[in-house]
Amino acid sequence: MSLLFDAQATQRRVDRFWQLAASFGMERNAYHNYLNEIVSDRYALINGLQLLRDELQFAAGSPTDMKACGADMSLPSVVTTLAYTNCGDRIHQGEATKRYRDVVASRFATLSEIGELKLEAFFPAGGGTDNGATLAHVTVAHELDEHLKQRVYAGNPQSISLVAIDLKTHVGRLQEKGQQVYGKTRESPWREPRAACGAIVGALTEYNPDNLIHRRIRTDLGEHNFDYLAHNSILTQDGVDITMAVAAIIVAVRGLRNTAMALGKEMDERGLAHLTASTTVNRPSRDDLVIYLARATVFNGTVRMQGLGTEAERYSGRLVNYAGERRLQLAYDDWDSEQLPIQDIAYRVRSSGL
Repeated sequence: MSLLFDAQATQRRVDRFWQLAASFGMERNAYHNYLNEIVSDRYALINGLQLLRDELQFAAGSPTDMKACGADMSLPSVVTTLAYTNCGDRIHQGEATKRYRDVVASRFATLSEIGELKLEAFFPAGGGTDNGATLAHVTVAHELDEHLKQRVYAGNPQSISLVAIDLKTHVGRLQEKGQQVYGKTRESPWREPRAACGAIVGALTEYNPDNLIHRRIRTDLGEHNFDYLAHNSILTQDGVDITMAVAAIIVAVRGLRNTAMALGKEMDERGLAHLTASTTVNRPSRDDLVIYLARATVFNGTVRMQGLGTEAERYSGRLVNYAGERRLQLAYDDWDSEQLPIQDIAYRVRSSGL
């Protein structure tokens, strides 16, 4: 039998999390966004808990000497699992394959008995998610089997599970002959420019109703956004076309919203979810940049979200001097990117029955 869950202890962590500042819409170094936005926020949600992410920590029942690795479940504990999505385009300059795994996944993904990171990793063309409900279901289902869940929940009334999900898309950026272009980049200095993300650019410029990827991206954007982005250009104050960047951003934010709403149906009362949305900016032969877009938590009957919105017409942008170059700062209406509004949506909590 599990102990009566102390929901208020976790709620206090969630409340403290939402007091933390966040900055959205700016092209920044991947390390900056991963450390200052994702990692710091995620740790705030589990501060004071024993972190259970190594499979060896669950070996207390082993008939071998490995049982010495087993964690003391009587301590307030959190089991973590991590999922991320990203377009499978090979154009990424190590941002998804190395920086994200080194900085974020290494801290929150499950670790196998041979030391390998065990992530839920999905690479739908265009990024975002093929289906938020499926992503939520798979991620939650793989975290805790029933026997392990009983051991964790019975150990301490504050013990919880943390489901961490990062939704990612990408857009290319070229800076040649004094021009800054979004929607194209080079894989290397020796290759010709090409569309990135090709799936999103293709859906907007050469839509094919028989192409399943085009249809999914159109659905993610919504009919009004799709029509607007296919027939209009969104320009910065100095005339740089950021239409394709905005399209990639909306796909990522939509993925976060859809997945967050689905998680409420998958997690039980001890489940806590933290989600983020971001867009990678691919640059030839240089480190990729990351635009942090949105964050969300799901716990105790409330989906809480903060970030840039999903209406293309409300986006604008400007190039600002940052880190010795011209970086994109996005705006959504006249909202302050450092103080974006927070939205709460209620959901019905599913009982674990334990």
